[in-house]
Amino acid sequence: MTTRREVDEAEIRRQVGGIVEGIRAKDLEALRRLYTTDVVSFDVEPPLQHVGVDAKLKNWAKVFAFFQEADYEVRDLTFTMGDDVAFGHCFGRLSGTLGNGTAVSGMWVRATFCFRKIDGRWLIAHDQVSVPFDMASGRGVTDLEP
Repeated sequence: MTTRREVDEAEIRRQVGGIVEGIRAKDLEALRRLYTTDVVSFDVEPPLQHVGVDAKLKNWAKVFAFFQEADYEVRDLTFTMGDDVAFGHCFGRLSGTLGNGTAVSGMWVRATFCFRKIDGRWLIAHDQVSVPFDMASGRGVTDLEP
């Protein structure tokens, strides 16, 4: 028998899969449906935070303008579930073909997703993407792999 938590986790995994599909399709409206309207995003691109779904989608629009074709890979996705709040973490890699035709393999980042269950649907209320940094140089380390 399938438990409520198993059903919820499967739905959240589909939502993360929706991010991958939305990026591959360069579909901002599909991505919009995955986030709360008041999502807070700590993305790799400045400023320190992006507040609201329109700000989040503005970042994705920049990615789509930069890439002719985009791909996203998720590894080691893990969740902790509550009744109406869940969080997960994984490694993610954005790659693809740039506008000038150059294929790039991208870099691995650390990603955290925080979900809220709203009207029976799990939506991303917060996300954070980061890279480790070298303390001696103060620079991000972008050549690590999971």
